[in-house]
Formats: sequence, C-alpha cells, structure tokens
Amino acid sequence: MFNLNLVSSAIAPMATIARLDTSLTSGTTNSLKHGLIFSASAFLVSIPVFVQAPLVRLYPTISLLSTIPWFVLSLILIFRPKTQLWGDLLLGFAGCWLAGSIYWGWFRWEPILHLPIEAIGLPFAIWCLGKSWGKVGGYFYLGSLLGTAITDLYFYLTGLMPYWRQVMHAEPELAMPIFQSAIGQIETPWGIGCALVLIAVLLTVGLLSLRGTQLHWRAFSGAVLSTLLVDGLFWLAASAA
Repeated sequence: MFNLNLVSSAIAPMATIARLDTSLTSGTTNSLKHGLIFSASAFLVSIPVFVQAPLVRLYPTISLLSTIPWFVLSLILIFRPKTQLWGDLLLGFAGCWLAGSIYWGWFRWEPILHLPIEAIGLPFAIWCLGKSWGKVGGYFYLGSLLGTAITDLYFYLTGLMPYWRQVMHAEPELAMPIFQSAIGQIETPWGIGCALVLIAVLLTVGLLSLRGTQLHWRAFSGAVLSTLLVDGLFWLAASAA
C-alpha cells in the first residue's frame, strides 16, 4: 500500500533545504547589491572632482549642456525594471552635475554662493522623498550635499575663503603658491582641531548610515564617506607640491 506519510516525510527536508538555499541566494544578491550601490555612490562623488572640474573651467556651457544626457539616461534606466535602481542613482548624480556646472562655470569666484547653488536640487529631492520615489538618488544627493556643507564649513572656520577667491582668479600655473599658503593656514592647532572634529562628524554619519538595511542608506553613506577621500587627496596633492 502506498504510504503518503512516508513520502511527505521524505519530501519535507528537501523542501526545507530548497527554501534555505533560495534565502541564502537572495541574501547574497542583496549583499552584492548593497556593496555595488555604496561603491557606485563613492565613485560618482569623485567624478565631478576629477572630470567635471577641468571640463567646466574650460568649457562651462558644454558641462552644463551635458547635464541633459545624464537626465535622459537616468530616466531611460528608471523606467526599465531591471535598471530602475541605477537610473535612480544616476538621477541624483545628474542633480549634482547640474549644480556643479552652474557654480564652477559662472560663480566659482564667490565661495559664499557655493552651498546655495549646490543645493539647487534640494527642493526636488525633498519632494521625491516625500512621495517615496527616487530614494536612492535622493539620498545620494543629500549625502553629497552634506559632504559639501561640511567641507565649506571647514573653509569658513579656518579662514580659507580669501585663498579660495585668489585661486579662482589666478592662472593655473600661479595657483600652487596660493595652495601652499592655504596649507600653512590649515597646519595650525585650530586648523587641525577643526579638521579632526569635522572628520569625526563625517565618519560618524557615514558609518551609522551603513547600519541601515535599505539601499538608499548605502547611497547616502557612500556619498558622505567619499567626501573624506576626495578632501584627503586634495590635501595630499597641495601638500606635496
């Protein structure tokens, strides 16, 4: 006689293993996705520094107009289910690129306007987050803006704004002595103390964000922590000159 109970007993462990395997695979995929979003966010923060900065100084209009392809590409990716996440992130990056093009193209001589222009996309980001749409891109933009605000705050606290203006008005070959004077301003007890405090703030915010389980927190953390890397590279380059 066919024993259904016996068959059920044999199948049950196999079904449990199958569910466990699916769960492990899903967990691995999620971990990979979290890591990719964090890495991509950190990479995208560095692009304006190493790519946009020289472009916008020589060809500000081209830099501004190149925002359009960024926005178009982000929307194309957003409306495709398989690439929606990356389109979302790219939309936040496009907002950063737009603000950077405007400021560094036409207003770079006035540091007091830096943060307000960089925050040009803030109302749209807040609106999107209020609608629970575009969270990855929105949080990336907010993380990038926070990093900018902390860096600008350091310039204010240490009296580096005059050097900023001098560098922006100087020819590239004459800028290095100004950088070296600014480094002398930084390498004081007050400059070092401010740097340590603000670095601690960025590290705390960035690392605490990593505790969030949602992808948008990875984008936020990647943008915040990469600010430390970019600022550190800038300081090393100026110091070594």
